[in-house]
Amino acid sequence: MHRCVMDVQPEPLNLTGVLLIAMPGVVGDMFAQTVVFLCAHGPNGAMGLIVNKPVPQIGLAEMLRQLKVTTTGAPEGELSQPIYFGGPVEPERGFVLHSPDYCGGEATLRVNDAFAMSSTMEILSDIGRGQGPAQAVMTLGYAGWAPGQLEAEISQNAWLTTDATPALVFTGPDSDKWTAALAELGVDPLSLSATAGHA
Repeated sequence: MHRCVMDVQPEPLNLTGVLLIAMPGVVGDMFAQTVVFLCAHGPNGAMGLIVNKPVPQIGLAEMLRQLKVTTTGAPEGELSQPIYFGGPVEPERGFVLHSPDYCGGEATLRVNDAFAMSSTMEILSDIGRGQGPAQAVMTLGYAGWAPGQLEAEISQNAWLTTDATPALVFTGPDSDKWTAALAELGVDPLSLSATAGHA
């Protein structure tokens, strides 16, 4: 008597809405100690925004001024936010990762119940008028992965993953976000080495 064995395919890995935490020294200087919010992940690849690397040369107020966006209605503290290096792909293009209370119609990607992303001038104009999202991180550029590339990097211990929380992404000093993300996993940065995963 022959037994039939069902060919059960594993569920594809979907890390949309998850934080990637760079392992020390594994993924190059550009990604050293980065925390990346994954806006999308699937069979076609992945797209994320680095949320802890502010660009020193320009802040939100200066960027809005350069883009000739009116800022008469924005609270003063809101305009003092930094602009972040979101990743090496399309570094001249802006992306806003924000709380889901704001919706720019079809231009807004709702990632999950806690996060959304917009990438049009409309959201910048709304922020300038004080009608933007309650919480936001603005980036220039994004990080992208080809199909299977991110999965391979994770299997090679280039990244750790943890759940994204608004508190971790939107608040707190940028210099502490990497260690705070590791702390969510109960990991002490001092216990990590640049050779982790390469025994």
